[in-house]
Amino acid sequence: MPDTRRHVPRRAMVLAAGLGARMRPLTDTKPKPLIEVGGKALIDHVLDRLATAGVAETIVNVHYLAEQIEHHLKARRAPKVVISDERGVLLDTGGGVVKALPLLGDDPFFVVNSDTIWIEGVQGNLARLASSFDQDRMDALLLLAPTAGSIGYGGRGDFAMTPEGRLIRRAERDVAPFVYAGTALVSPCLLAEAPAGAFSLNRMFDRAIEAERLYGLRLEGTWMHVGTPDAIEAAEAAILASAA
Repeated sequence: MPDTRRHVPRRAMVLAAGLGARMRPLTDTKPKPLIEVGGKALIDHVLDRLATAGVAETIVNVHYLAEQIEHHLKARRAPKVVISDERGVLLDTGGGVVKALPLLGDDPFFVVNSDTIWIEGVQGNLARLASSFDQDRMDALLLLAPTAGSIGYGGRGDFAMTPEGRLIRRAERDVAPFVYAGTALVSPCLLAEAPAGAFSLNRMFDRAIEAERLYGLRLEGTWMHVGTPDAIEAAEAAILASAA
């Protein structure tokens, strides 16, 4: 198998500033990234994946109960963690990445939700994203999970995908075969001429779709959507089953 680590970006952005409203009451006193699944905080699942893939430095944005996240991350050594402070104003996913761009540099980087976890297939999904990314054709390459069969997910999906891997946004009343798994490899070009202040990354994804520069890669393994307290038990059961 080829060594895909040489393709892996040195930096990543982990989105950890959200309020975690759907995870209440657990998030009344603890930020969602610190909720444990299988004895490990959600954000540690993410950071461990990044470290295994070879990412050297990760920018983590914080807002809600920020001090708890900062304290938790002080002990991390791999990857190195740099805090992007959004205590003053919550910038949403897109605005948070724009604020962190000076820390992320000029090369492509991962953007990962702090609550996305999956059971790997044969090859690591971050390495697969890295080896599949083509900056000449893509502004972003999104990791996608099947709408059917993903643990804890009951929505209608986000995207359809052409045979070449280009993404098409789901029409309002349709059901799409793929859901965004909360992980992407993006070029800084995706954020060119981004709006000021708070905005969702979906605005940039839609603009990239119009330019035919948003692509997807199907996740190998099993994705777990841990959006509510009830979803924790299903995720833990899947993790235990995979280790048996």
